[in-house]
Amino acid sequence: MTFIAVNLMLTLIWAAVSGSFTIHNLLLGFAVGALSLWLVREQFPASLHRVRPVKLLLLAALFFKELMLSAVKVAIMVLRPNMRLRPGIFAFPLTLTRDFEITLLANLITLTPGTLSVDVSEDRKILYVHALDCHDPAAERRAISSGFERRIREAFPA
Repeated sequence: MTFIAVNLMLTLIWAAVSGSFTIHNLLLGFAVGALSLWLVREQFPASLHRVRPVKLLLLAALFFKELMLSAVKVAIMVLRPNMRLRPGIFAFPLTLTRDFEITLLANLITLTPGTLSVDVSEDRKILYVHALDCHDPAAERRAISSGFERRIREAFPA
């Protein structure tokens, strides 16, 4: 049942990204989602049975909110006549342990304007993140920890 719920969510994301909610596009999105889930089935065999769909939707909502807010923030920073950017790389201590969760967090960070996941330490305990404006690395760490990382833990319980 969880497979279908995740696939339906992927189908809706497909339709939203493509901008077309026609029956043909929804069927194509469902097929692409099913194929994608089939291809990665070995990466998280037990994880799919422990997905909380409502929490997963909350994670998606948080991502879209952060996407919009950071896009506006980056646009304002870049359009200022005196750009006061302080780019930098900071180490984010991971509490996530599974490869799937770490990859998801790194991708969510990278897809958010103004931030980029650079590397994961060999022991998978630290994620290195580049921020366009890194004047307060502690605040960036708190935002990631209380935002994306917390929602990932809630959506994919161990």
